[in-house]
Amino acid sequence: MDTLTTDSDGSPTGWTIKPGESPVVGTAIHSGNDLGRACQPLICLADADRRREEDPFTERFIADFPTQIIVHRSRFQVDLNRAREAAVYLAPEQSWGLRVWREQPSEEIVTEARAFHDAYYGELKRVLGEIEKRYGRFVLVDVHSYNHRRDGPEAMAASQREAPDINIGTFSMDRERWAPVVDAFIETLRSHPFNGKPIDVRENVSFQGKGEQTRFVHANFPNTGCAIAVEFKKVFMDEWSGEPDQAAIDQLRAMLASTVPVLEAVLRGMG
Repeated sequence: MDTLTTDSDGSPTGWTIKPGESPVVGTAIHSGNDLGRACQPLICLADADRRREEDPFTERFIADFPTQIIVHRSRFQVDLNRAREAAVYLAPEQSWGLRVWREQPSEEIVTEARAFHDAYYGELKRVLGEIEKRYGRFVLVDVHSYNHRRDGPEAMAASQREAPDINIGTFSMDRERWAPVVDAFIETLRSHPFNGKPIDVRENVSFQGKGEQTRFVHANFPNTGCAIAVEFKKVFMDEWSGEPDQAAIDQLRAMLASTVPVLEAVLRGMG
């Protein structure tokens, strides 16, 4: 059964969990744009600016994963991929130089945000614990996206050398232990063309996978959980207008879906 949480005031935010019969989990924890009712009048950042730094459409990339976790709440209210104490952006240097709040959020708002952070990670630990008991090991694919035209819609994009199409982050994992999983994942992605050309998939280039979710998985399931941070460059949308390229999204979704049976097979082979 899906699990949907809401704010204490009934705002339609939270997360959805779609459980499946597999040790492979896909998450999109930055896809959400929802704000709690108490926060809406206090946020001064334009919706378009928020969406530019969120990860829109990433929930579509994991649509074929057996188990899916999709967070609906905006990272600008509480960022689940940052440590609890840093999960609320209180200063522009925490949020790409953007001013988020008209005035500093109240202690009540910050406390609620941190409670949401606690609740999410409590639920994640429960879900992953059940998968661990059933299958012994699991893989969590932590899907995000990133901007590569930060200087403006007409400016030069970041160089391909510094901005792969897909960046795989492995910082917090025991890379040697999980080499069969990560290597198979990368090779499967690389086996697919994107728009008729080879796709550029590299490890720890523009991002290293230092987010809270992967850290949490490896801290709590050190011998049984492999969390792979996946950052898609926004080649599937216009990062300034927010317009999606549905054909590109479909290609990337199929690419990710093809990794699921591969990951399942590798986990079985690990005994």
